Amino acid sequence: MKIRLALLLTLFFSVASVAPSFAAGERYALVIGNAKYPDAEAPLKEPINDARDIAEELKRDGFNVDIGENLTGEQMRRAFERLYGKIKPGSVALIFFSGFGVQSSRQSYMIPVDAQIWTEPDVRRDGFSLETVLGEINSRGAGVKIALIDASRRNPFERRFRSFSAGLAPVIAPNGTLVMYSAALSSVVSDNGSDRSLFVKELLKEIRTPDLMAEETLNRTRVGVTRASRQEQVPWISSSLAEDFSFIPSGSGPRPTTPPPPPVATAPTPPPAAAPTPAPAPAPVAAPAPPSPPPAASKPVEAAIPPPPPPAKPVESPSPTVLALADDPTIKSLTTKLNDNPDDAAALYRRGQVYASKGAYELAIKDFNNSLRLNPKDVEAFNNRCWARTVIGDLQAALKDCNEALRLRPNFVDALDSRGLVNLKSGQNKNAIADFDAALKINPRLTSSLYGRGLAKKRNGSISEGDLDINNAKAMDPNIVKEFADYGVQ
Repeated sequence: MKIRLALLLTLFFSVASVAPSFAAGERYALVIGNAKYPDAEAPLKEPINDARDIAEELKRDGFNVDIGENLTGEQMRRAFERLYGKIKPGSVALIFFSGFGVQSSRQSYMIPVDAQIWTEPDVRRDGFSLETVLGEINSRGAGVKIALIDASRRNPFERRFRSFSAGLAPVIAPNGTLVMYSAALSSVVSDNGSDRSLFVKELLKEIRTPDLMAEETLNRTRVGVTRASRQEQVPWISSSLAEDFSFIPSGSGPRPTTPPPPPVATAPTPPPAAAPTPAPAPAPVAAPAPPSPPPAASKPVEAAIPPPPPPAKPVESPSPTVLALADDPTIKSLTTKLNDNPDDAAALYRRGQVYASKGAYELAIKDFNNSLRLNPKDVEAFNNRCWARTVIGDLQAALKDCNEALRLRPNFVDALDSRGLVNLKSGQNKNAIADFDAALKINPRLTSSLYGRGLAKKRNGSISEGDLDINNAKAMDPNIVKEFADYGVQ
């Protein structure tokens, strides 16, 4: 289902060298922890504490540290400019970013807290490319450039333009660069429920070990994370360092083995938080390969839907007040655009997505109606209207929308997933299984289709098969049960 949002935090590090050529080089670090994203269900627990712990350690290691928390796009831009302005030839430059990250066009982007991402081009507009940042640091003459990226998290942005979280991309970095991601390329990890990340805990432990070169520090960090996570999280490292370099300057001795208490926050005030959207999900568990979809999966099944049953208990959708919705910064911005141009189909579609993500389904449907009036072939709007109508129980109209979306774009995975939910809520279990099968054939890690298929199989009498699908889906995303309950399906 297109509107369910299924983002990433980025960590950058630069380390200091004990080699003679860099022994006197000045050390500069920019440390960013972004936790309060309005599009996320709740603030992330780890980034702020991780950023403070890293900043304190780097200060003890001789770095001039600039720390920022919950930075907007403009604040991040200014922070990077301050870092660029400090760098002199031979300097060491370190960037630590913890927050959401998104891969686009084979580059990894750090996302500020006020990003408005609805399509993939929005990632490149609002995000900060790791390659661009490293290239700019290199152009200023930095001798050692290190980026540690803890951004391999499921984020609330990607489900708006792709059906899975793509993780981070390999970086093409200039010589003299050391890059580490907290997880493998193109993979995501779940929040561990702690107030500090496993990655940073292991990293600080190794940084405080004396007489270790930077590459060995990061290699030992990778081993520690891999072991502690039982190989569910395997960090990625890329290095082109040409000089020996150590986090701990020569002769400074060992560091404490326990993290220091976090300092008082000095960062800018975060932007206002928005209403919840689904939280990042845990790392996927391999699901069994779904069977090939029956031929009927891509054919309209409208005739199979019986007349609506006698009034069942209607699905109660959240009903945020008009005032609260009007105060949402994204809605406010889109409404301003629509006041200037009521026929802005893109703004109508995006505002409809925001309304739907906040449970204002009737308002969402109204915007999708107007968007489709202006663009009758908008397949995404048909799918999203199908989903919103399904949630409120308007199943006949929802089915028509999903069928039209699939007519315009055959094998559109989001529409197959949405139509599966329509059939599930309508009691058409065989049709639901066919749709979910077809969606899973395209994307075997689509948790909603796996869970929905499990429910449909159990209702159809295949209890053990259904339980297997349900358990695999719950392992991939523990929030999936509540998500379906919110749709009126249990």
